Amino acid sequence: MPNPVPSPESLLRAMFDAALAAIAPGPWMTDLLPAKPKGRTVVVGAGKAAAAMAATVEQAWDGPLSGLVVTGYGHGCPTRQIEVIEAGHPAPDQASQHAARRILDLARSLTADDLLLCLMSGGGSALMAAPASGLTLADKQAVTRDLLRCGATINEINCVRKHLSAIKGGRLAMAAAPARVVTLMISDVPGDDPSVIGSGPTVPDPTTFADAWEVVRKYAVPLPPAVRQHLTEAAEESPKPNDPLFARTQALMAATPQNALDAAAEVARRAGVTPLILGNAIEGEARDVALVHIGMTRQVVLHNQPIAPPCVLLSGGETTVTVTGNGRGGRNLEFLLGLAAALKSQPAEVHKAVWALAADTDGLDGTEDNAGALLRPDSLRRAHALGLSASAHLADNNSYGFFRALDDLIITGPTRTNVNDFRAVLIIP
Repeated sequence: MPNPVPSPESLLRAMFDAALAAIAPGPWMTDLLPAKPKGRTVVVGAGKAAAAMAATVEQAWDGPLSGLVVTGYGHGCPTRQIEVIEAGHPAPDQASQHAARRILDLARSLTADDLLLCLMSGGGSALMAAPASGLTLADKQAVTRDLLRCGATINEINCVRKHLSAIKGGRLAMAAAPARVVTLMISDVPGDDPSVIGSGPTVPDPTTFADAWEVVRKYAVPLPPAVRQHLTEAAEESPKPNDPLFARTQALMAATPQNALDAAAEVARRAGVTPLILGNAIEGEARDVALVHIGMTRQVVLHNQPIAPPCVLLSGGETTVTVTGNGRGGRNLEFLLGLAAALKSQPAEVHKAVWALAADTDGLDGTEDNAGALLRPDSLRRAHALGLSASAHLADNNSYGFFRALDDLIITGPTRTNVNDFRAVLIIP
């Protein structure tokens, strides 16, 4: 029988901290930087990690730089040469639009001798918003809010965003031509598809207006009249993979969800806990993903399959939440609340074996102030003592209220990076 693992909470936090450290912009980015151009080097970018990536580039670059990046409110950091603007997320705001227009102007000023170094990370789609001709920021805000609430995947959401934009879907690269364009990316999307990260402003877009329409129809997304007309006319299709404008572009992956999971797994091994990485690209409703994790946990506890405890199930990706209630909370809290609700029907030995942490690697789960939360073996008992029902809170999408009442929220503040969801289910009989 394996020895009990001490301090389960400390171990879970250590795994999360290691995951964040593995994906934080740092000196390792130096190896990805391109050669200096004959002309100017202009740095642009968008995302939760954009400011930290810009600061790293400044430290490593031998020569003059200029440029502008946009990040979320509270995600900025000091820079010397590259301007940092903070803007709205998950819905764009006026600062998002102002930053996007200025970035387009910078790109259009370049010549064939110049280099556009683009720094993209999770959150870039909202943070850099340039509505297509005939559309307003209010149009994009309305569509974004409805897409985020309907249960659409990030690939589907960004497909629509690209076809309502003057900068996404390769259009920033189009503006920069004939300059050389090199993009460094921190992936927050399942599968690490460059065309989805920040809606791919500098890479070819394989999706079409027809694909965007299919997403709208699938989720019955209400459209402002101008958006409906824009999608119907389909007049300005995004540049596709065979377009010669991409001959002088390159996209490099700087960090991925797998990097975060590998780092967490190594911490577990050093603690004598066997890690099992279920996947770095898991999608689906957060509460349904929780049911899968509970099914595997039951098999581990009752049958020592596919591994024996003590062990930890690790997973990443981006789940969704279809909002039908009036509560508050993000994907990761909804996952944990789904775990809690499912545990009620499990045998006592399963219930008592489970510790879990789920958090967003950008430090903000949804629109609240927490990164995620912790689920303990006594969480349901403590909730019952407070008159809280996990099932009722789940039905109302009120995961934030549930874990706040238990004082089990994890508060990190902005991490200045982002590879999306991090989940760890620690099983200790």
